[in-house]
Amino acid sequence: MNVPRTPDSSLTRREFVQGTLAAGAALVVPSQLLWTPAMGAPAIIPSERQRPVLPNGVQLGDPLPDRGLLWARADRPARLHVEWDTTDRFRNVRRVQSVVTSAESAFTTHLDLTDLPDGQDIWYRARYENEQSPGVFSEPITGTFRTAPRKPRSVRLAWSGDMVGQGWGIDESRGGIRMYEALRRAEPDVFVHSGDNIYADQPLLPEVKLDDGSVWRNLVTDGKRKVAETLDEYRGAFAYNLLDANAQRFGASVPIISQWDDHEVVDNWFHDLVLENDPRYTEKRVRVLAERAQQAFFEFLPIRRHETDSKRIYRKFSYGPMLELFVVDLRSHRGANSGNKQSERSPASAMFGDEQLTWLSRSLRESQAVWKIVACDMPIGLVVPDRMRNGERNFEAIANAEGGAPLGRELEVAQLLRELQQASVQNVVWITADVHYAAAHHYAPERAQFTQFDAFWEFVAGPMHSGTFGPNALDATFGPEVRFASTAPKPNRPPSDDLQFYGTLDVDARTRALTAGIWDVTGKRLWQVEVPAGEPSR
Repeated sequence: MNVPRTPDSSLTRREFVQGTLAAGAALVVPSQLLWTPAMGAPAIIPSERQRPVLPNGVQLGDPLPDRGLLWARADRPARLHVEWDTTDRFRNVRRVQSVVTSAESAFTTHLDLTDLPDGQDIWYRARYENEQSPGVFSEPITGTFRTAPRKPRSVRLAWSGDMVGQGWGIDESRGGIRMYEALRRAEPDVFVHSGDNIYADQPLLPEVKLDDGSVWRNLVTDGKRKVAETLDEYRGAFAYNLLDANAQRFGASVPIISQWDDHEVVDNWFHDLVLENDPRYTEKRVRVLAERAQQAFFEFLPIRRHETDSKRIYRKFSYGPMLELFVVDLRSHRGANSGNKQSERSPASAMFGDEQLTWLSRSLRESQAVWKIVACDMPIGLVVPDRMRNGERNFEAIANAEGGAPLGRELEVAQLLRELQQASVQNVVWITADVHYAAAHHYAPERAQFTQFDAFWEFVAGPMHSGTFGPNALDATFGPEVRFASTAPKPNRPPSDDLQFYGTLDVDARTRALTAGIWDVTGKRLWQVEVPAGEPSR
């Protein structure tokens, strides 16, 4: 990190996050440095040939009070060496190193930094050592993050989703993926990526003509020339996003908690889907594609594997007595998309699935945090249609457009809401993305067909860097009301229109109130609401 300072000076985390040079010089690398097994060392000056290269920077994820998971990736077999301290002076460093990377995991590293102090700014330096040439190191990358607190402290959580969709890739002449820089400047304690980390089913064209006659020029790599089918192609799609300089600066300075949705695999997927009518795919079995996509998902994102279930994505994170986050997975356990009108719960009507729904209900009821945030990869009340099958309109999300008593996937939500009301669980807020516009929905039993629940909020953000759409219709089953929506004047508006959105949740340790905000990519706040703790949501 090339930040001018005297030997005795020390940067605060705020100064690091705000500094335009923060991690940038070390992280910006030639855009062609994608992973391929046969590539070997980059063709640069001979004295540098043996230095490992980090083509995708670093990421810090799944933060806990005493640990954080550091992700990095080399261009060859190498061992990651990390030094960390509680100041940028690095005068009392602790050191940890990884096992050697290999092609079997695309030369990625997941290194847990443990025994960290809670609620503390942590500074780290990361570099790879060439396994074949011991003592030869990559250029170091310096980053910072804050561990989760155990004591009461104000917390800011940010979220969004939907990355590089609808043909909008990295146009460096337009600033690249600007949302990452907007989020970095927002200085959240943690960022939740609400799904569609990639669009594996949507290749990029070199140029896209815009309405004003100008041209959007995509950086195109092998990983984005066609739909992803092989493991290497899924890896290439994940690697593509991490070529962006904004993404690399962001990854070095803000902890990330990731979940997935459909486009990590293919549009509107479920396990038994077969792509019979899509000529782009030679592998038609979505179950096979999903296995490959999930491996790349775990390889390229900073996710800590579950102790007993290495493929489990749903999990929770405590931010002390003020906030606890519950990350759910509406892909892995769902039944097939259908008309969504089953009158009783069954595997066919599943969205969460029995095990996950039981975990979520129990975890919310046991939580001692003031605010309980459910990060859900799809909205509750918005109607998200799928294609027609067997002469019947199918649905992709929870709502079925009937607006009556709960049916199909709505039955799981009804059960959860009923159990939370019976246990007097307060201050539950839902956050989501998926629909490519921003909105705030208030759910209340007096407007609903199903009434056995306490009123609550659902906040929608996104897209991060995709086409903007909306609005979707609302289903009346749980009584939603639109309090805010920022949609596109016509479908698939490009990121250059600035209709890209993220949300924030700020919990004040003194008042215990939660303030939700919706922001655009320029950093402009479009809407906010303050919700007092311990009172009925209004």
